[in-house]
Amino acid sequence: MTLQTNMDIVANNVANMNTNGFRAQNIAFEEYISDPGHGDDPLSFSYDYGEYQNTAPGSQQQTGNPYNVALNGPGFMGIQSPTGETVYTRDGNFQRAADGKLVTSAGYPVMGQGGAITIPDNSIEINIDQRGVVSNQDGELGQLMVVEFDNVQMLEAMGNNVYHSPDAGTPSIKTTVAQGFLEGSNVKPVVEITRMIEILRNFQSTQRILQTEHDRLRSAIQALTQA
Repeated sequence: MTLQTNMDIVANNVANMNTNGFRAQNIAFEEYISDPGHGDDPLSFSYDYGEYQNTAPGSQQQTGNPYNVALNGPGFMGIQSPTGETVYTRDGNFQRAADGKLVTSAGYPVMGQGGAITIPDNSIEINIDQRGVVSNQDGELGQLMVVEFDNVQMLEAMGNNVYHSPDAGTPSIKTTVAQGFLEGSNVKPVVEITRMIEILRNFQSTQRILQTEHDRLRSAIQALTQA
């Protein structure tokens, strides 16, 4: 079961190797020892108790799109989920919706310091500075909610390249915003394919062990019934 979970995580990493701002996930597991017979031969199992993310930044690509932003530093941008709660992402592939709101590629409103950011229809030039302040020719429109977390491993992946956090984080100190850039995935395809092959081999080895044990028990039963 642990190998199957690990394979699912690796497959998800490979599937998101071209997803903006995606961070590769890894499985966390440890050994569990049980002694059901209270003897000298305890049973050893491995079990997965969670996942953790690779926090290395992905490479950045210049797009020239004024609504695209990338983060330099450990921060995350706040966006509004369909349930109304604030969730977080590194994917800065934003766009202007029909109602003027700045939204993600999935349609989630991008949060500013005082709520969702709206781009007026008469906006000619959009500028986003390193602090995340969004402005047009008439002045400031809002400031991107960029926050940092003491422990990014506490972020829970929710799908659609967004994360949920039990705490709201703190205003960014070490993170700056780059307009006209997108951060790519930090997935390394060669590493993930190598992991996939290793997991498959371990799975096959486990199957052989189980089959060998099955054959041993069947032979023992046959021998006992013929005695």
